[in-house]
Amino acid sequence: MKIKNIILLLPPHIWINCLTILLCGSAMSQEIKTLPDWSGVWERYEGNGGMFDIATTKPPEGRAGSLGVRQFPPLTEFWEKKYTHNLDLVALDRLPDPISICGTPAGYPRLLALPDVYEFIVREEKTWIITENGPNIMRIYTDGRALPGINERWPTYTGESVGSWDQGVLVFTTVSMIGEKNTVLDRSGLTLSDQAEISTRMFLNEEGLLRAELSIIDPIALTKPWNVIRHFRKLPSGTRIFDYACAENNRNPITSSGKTLTLGPDGIPIDVNFD
Repeated sequence: MKIKNIILLLPPHIWINCLTILLCGSAMSQEIKTLPDWSGVWERYEGNGGMFDIATTKPPEGRAGSLGVRQFPPLTEFWEKKYTHNLDLVALDRLPDPISICGTPAGYPRLLALPDVYEFIVREEKTWIITENGPNIMRIYTDGRALPGINERWPTYTGESVGSWDQGVLVFTTVSMIGEKNTVLDRSGLTLSDQAEISTRMFLNEEGLLRAELSIIDPIALTKPWNVIRHFRKLPSGTRIFDYACAENNRNPITSSGKTLTLGPDGIPIDVNFD
């Protein structure tokens, strides 16, 4: 007997169950298909100055770690004093940037302002942000889970991120970051406290750039929400991403006082007046 004849003999309730399964499967398939294509290798679009908030950086073309270069987020008076102190350390070439000690993660949100390249791995239940520099790995859960309760949070470099998809927009909230204890936002010495909470929207804009819109609240460091925008540009197909350790062929060791040295071919520092 042919298969189609067998199907015609099935009871009505079997038909209904089969139809339900087919419709649900089709709906799930369509939902998965709506996830955006962020494959390939990307680089930060804002240039190589290394400042976290380009919009408030003065002078506009200033580079992180250079004398007189800073940004102007809505800092509390208490946090402005901390930032000013770190700017003074920058002027003395003594800012203790944690990632100068190779292997220390940059943390979030600095992770969005690093040199080298990125990968964004998108799946239904989770999105990964992987940076070549570091390297760093950030996980954003979209499987329906909630953020951990206050008593269940364990501060980490990238924190805990939970979100969902709104059309082609990844919307997520990040909490439980280490903050100023072990991270800075860039080499101007700007930091956040461990009470910071960041709401992020990531999506492809009309120019084909991957756009990240951040709204940062921090009851200790900020007087109001701080809005920061970062962009990423997709590199040509076939671009490769490598893993490497910044300690390889390290010609820039850090002294106990935080000064970065430069070694000559003989392994002896070429710097003048170091301790």
